[in-house]
Amino acid sequence: MSELNKANKSKIKVLLHVCCGPCAVHPIEDLIQEYEVTLFYSNSNIYPREEYDKRLSFVKKTAEEFNVKLFIDSYDHQEWLDWIKGFENEPEKGKRCEKCFEFNLNRTAIFAKENDFDCFTTTLTVSPHKSSKKIFEIGNGTDFFLEKDFKKKDGFKRSI
Repeated sequence: MSELNKANKSKIKVLLHVCCGPCAVHPIEDLIQEYEVTLFYSNSNIYPREEYDKRLSFVKKTAEEFNVKLFIDSYDHQEWLDWIKGFENEPEKGKRCEKCFEFNLNRTAIFAKENDFDCFTTTLTVSPHKSSKKIFEIGNGTDFFLEKDFKKKDGFKRSI
């Protein structure tokens, strides 16, 4: 993000990729102080579909609670399976996780670019089980990723 944009944070439109409602609470609280926040639910990795829908219902409630817009990406679990092909047996925090981060962050970046957002970020960094460093490396493959490590300042504990 350019220095000019950093100087005008209150005017920056950020697209926040959300994995679920509870993980979104702290990031929204953090971002809404300085940014115009919009949520983006893009999670074709979640299976079965019932779990995806359950998480989506909580994301909708969270968006209503904070009075922020929510966009919902199409659900295509088969596309995600094709994306991670060859990495299915990787352990947690392994290469499959990196591929999954790439999949969701790429979709978020494309949506953000097509819809004139100034930057995007993700709730994935709120989890102590996810590598913020790896997420940042993937996100910084674009020129408008906002590095926010939401697990800092007890972010995970502050999430519902």
